[in-house]
Amino acid sequence: MTFSSNYLTCAGREIHYTEWGAPQAPVVIAWHGLARTGRDMDELAAHLSARYRVICPDTIGRGLSQWSPDPKGEYCLAFYARIAADLLAQLQIHQAHWVGTSMGGAIGMVCASGLFEPALKGCIKSLVLNDTAPQIADAAIERIKSYAGSPPAFETVRELETFFRQVYKPYGWLSDAQWRRLTETSTRRLPDGRVTPHYDPAMVQQFTQHPNDYLIWGHYDAIDIPVLCLRGAHSDLVLPETTAAMLQRGPGLRGLTQIVEVPGCGHAPALNVPDQLNRVAAFIDAAR
Repeated sequence: MTFSSNYLTCAGREIHYTEWGAPQAPVVIAWHGLARTGRDMDELAAHLSARYRVICPDTIGRGLSQWSPDPKGEYCLAFYARIAADLLAQLQIHQAHWVGTSMGGAIGMVCASGLFEPALKGCIKSLVLNDTAPQIADAAIERIKSYAGSPPAFETVRELETFFRQVYKPYGWLSDAQWRRLTETSTRRLPDGRVTPHYDPAMVQQFTQHPNDYLIWGHYDAIDIPVLCLRGAHSDLVLPETTAAMLQRGPGLRGLTQIVEVPGCGHAPALNVPDQLNRVAAFIDAAR
């Protein structure tokens, strides 16, 4: 299954997204993690595209989307939700399922709550949180800040691939071809000819300018749709006590939240192997 590459101006910024599947099919929004791109969702999108229309955006400051001219004000969940609302409006998407890895799941929560963007309340029919939660561990935030704000540069793409294989080892198993694609879709060349990850290092200001941006229990509590939380068994981002709390409040209190531990992964499962793909697809199918 092939995809198309597209651009729209959302909230005044150029946003890139790939689109898979038939235009008239039910919609799935697949949103990537903090320092990643929408191409991370290729396996999931291909798996779903026989019966869903799958939209995989690059967040502002990542991949092929525009970098923010106002990093302090725009690299935050509220602005990401504004972009998402504009994207869905322009694509005339009135209902969608949402699959989000890490930051992408947090964006899904604040969109589903409708607290930032009231027009989205009721638009999202189900929510998959891939190793993220309404509260994430402080130690993991410090780890992410330590590498995301100062991305390394290398002389060759193969050296960058070696770096990606090390830093994203918690993703679990990836084939050699998948590692190569992850690298090639995550690479930009610097003026001096070296290569570096394809994102704006200033996006890490989300953690310094908006220090409580990922403390979003209020948004989670406002959600009234089915939620599937996939927790990497070795995740340092989503703690077991947090997932336990998710079952006692918000959609969990209403029996709408499922927690599933994914073996062999930390932060975050790559959504690239049959067990993970089938689990996500079955959840979305059941929520249709």
